[in-house]
Amino acid sequence: MTLKHTVLHSTHIAAQARMVDFGGWDMPVNYGSQIEEHHTVRSDAGMFDVSHMRVVDITGDKVRDFLRYVLANNVDKLQIAGKALYSCMLRPNGGVIDDLIVYYFSEDFFRLVVNAGTADKDIEWLNAQNAEGQFGLVIEPRPDFALIAVQGPNARAKVWATFPFTQAPSEPLKPFNTARIEHDGGEWMVARTGYTGEDGFEIAVPATIAADVWTQLTANGVRPAGLGARDTLRLEAGMNLYGQDMDENINPLNAGLAWTVDLVSERDFIGKSALSQSAQLVGLVLLDKGVLRSHQTVETVHGEGETTSGTFSPTMQQSIAFARVPVGVEIGDTVQVIIRDKKLNAKVVKLPFVRNGKVLV
Repeated sequence: MTLKHTVLHSTHIAAQARMVDFGGWDMPVNYGSQIEEHHTVRSDAGMFDVSHMRVVDITGDKVRDFLRYVLANNVDKLQIAGKALYSCMLRPNGGVIDDLIVYYFSEDFFRLVVNAGTADKDIEWLNAQNAEGQFGLVIEPRPDFALIAVQGPNARAKVWATFPFTQAPSEPLKPFNTARIEHDGGEWMVARTGYTGEDGFEIAVPATIAADVWTQLTANGVRPAGLGARDTLRLEAGMNLYGQDMDENINPLNAGLAWTVDLVSERDFIGKSALSQSAQLVGLVLLDKGVLRSHQTVETVHGEGETTSGTFSPTMQQSIAFARVPVGVEIGDTVQVIIRDKKLNAKVVKLPFVRNGKVLV
């Protein structure tokens, strides 16, 4: 199979990044040291090429009605231009098609950013619902955008130092808000969102200038980081990974995402009637010597569960994991994880593990 490339692929090769197959994309896993890249994001500023993710614009008179129907979170929370919302998109059986961010710009223009591996099926699903419900919308994938996530306590300052024209429109932004900026005839979208538990921006720029943007950020002290560091950072931050912590066979209530599902309003949405909770997602900190990985059996007094993501935390210097366990398991309980036929003790903790550089457990 021929792997797909982002517009920054040659930049990564030139930087001697170690490249891996990530969902059909040839992506950098690190540029020499995953651990150093992880710590740089926690202490300074690092950046990730996330251009394999897909921007999708939805326009038309009934966009809000459409998104009320296809998303589990309630887009009526979006009333101010630039406001963003995290949501799952569900199958009728309640399984998660994808988790995504939706941005509101006007009543006839919303923007989605969806995961790389699910982008094609997401767009197919959206088009099918648009046609079936006769919403009359235009659903437009935007491969002409590249996405660069600049994350870390010094990320915003380094973006502003590199591109001063972004400071005035983006400095007032609160988390989960975005600004659209016209610059040199192209659109930039600077969003105060991220996937690392740190401050920073996710920036959409015209794909034609992405390599130059990357080079200028590097020159101003933003360190390139690979998807390896992104994974340990997001796990410490308690953020789910699609395909690992949730998928079309897992509903969001069983994936620790009840906070993203609107079950309060009378609004109906695809998958709502199928939702029920039989499990919960919790954090584990290993008390014995070993390394937690995904798909390890977890024994509890309420029955068996399973780890969904696991790693050795560079920030905590401990082995940590997400685990889907039966309802009834409580924070502070001790459970046993089966690792190489041995039962090792782990403490159940509340997620996240780390946020804004501080260990929370």
